Amino acid sequence: MYKYFWKKVIDFTLSFLVLSFLWPILLVITVWLHFANKGAGAFFLQDRPGKDGKIFKVIKFKTMTDERDADGNLLPDAERLTKVGRFVRSFSIDELPQLINVLKGDMALIGPRPLLVRYLPLYNKEQVRRHEVRPGITGWAQCNGRNAISWTKRFELDVWYVDHCSFLLDLRIIFLTIRNVLVREGISQEGRATMEGFNGSN
Repeated sequence: MYKYFWKKVIDFTLSFLVLSFLWPILLVITVWLHFANKGAGAFFLQDRPGKDGKIFKVIKFKTMTDERDADGNLLPDAERLTKVGRFVRSFSIDELPQLINVLKGDMALIGPRPLLVRYLPLYNKEQVRRHEVRPGITGWAQCNGRNAISWTKRFELDVWYVDHCSFLLDLRIIFLTIRNVLVREGISQEGRATMEGFNGSN
C-alpha cells in the first residue's frame, strides 16, 4: 500500500512544503549560478528514464560553464566546474530543483537515481529492474557510497531497494542522506570531478 499509494502522497506533500520554505534561498542560488556560469544559465535540463523507462526532463542546478577549447569541444568537467558549482554540488544543493520533478510525478524523494538515457540498452535483466519504481532525488545507493562505488554495486543496491521499499527504509535513507551531505562523503570518484560513465561492464 505504501509503495503504490502513500509514498506518492507523502512525496508530493513534503516537496511542496520544502519548496515553499526554501524558495528565497533557491532564488539567491539561481542568481549566483547565473553569473558564475558565465552566461551558461543556472539550470540544467536533460532527458532521463523514469518509471518503466518513460523519458522525462530532470531539472538540476547547473554547476559548470559551457567553455570550449579552440576546436569547439567542451573543456574537461574539472575545468568547467566553478567554485560556486563545487560548493553547490558538495552539499547536494544542485539536486533541489528536482523537487519540481517530484511535484510533477516524474520522480520520488527516495528511489534509484535517474541515469542517462544512453545507458538503457546496456542494462542486463536484473539491472533494468531499477526502473520498476520512480527514480529518486536520493536513494539506497547514495547512502552506501554515492558516486564513489562501482556501477555494479550501485545497481545491486538499486534493485535491493526496489524489492525492499518501505516507509521505515525511506526514513532511514533520509537520515543517512543528511549525514552524508553534512560530512560530504562519496561526492565523486577519486581523481574525477564527476563519476565515470557506465559502459555496460563497470
